[in-house]
Amino acid sequence: MSCENRKNNNCACTYPGCKRHGICCECIAHHNSKGGFPACVFSPEAEKLYDRSFEALIKDRKNK
Repeated sequence: MSCENRKNNNCACTYPGCKRHGICCECIAHHNSKGGFPACVFSPEAEKLYDRSFEALIKDRKNK
């Protein structure tokens, strides 16, 4: 599977100054290397907490 770095204009990340904003391929690889998840898998409220851990994802999903 190839990974193309196309700009996603619907990126959900609100982190200011993110170098990977809208470049999903790089974003997923970055968060995966740190054992976390990108903003796009969290609710807007949870995304703003910047906690990308598995535990935060589970908590976010339970709150829906």
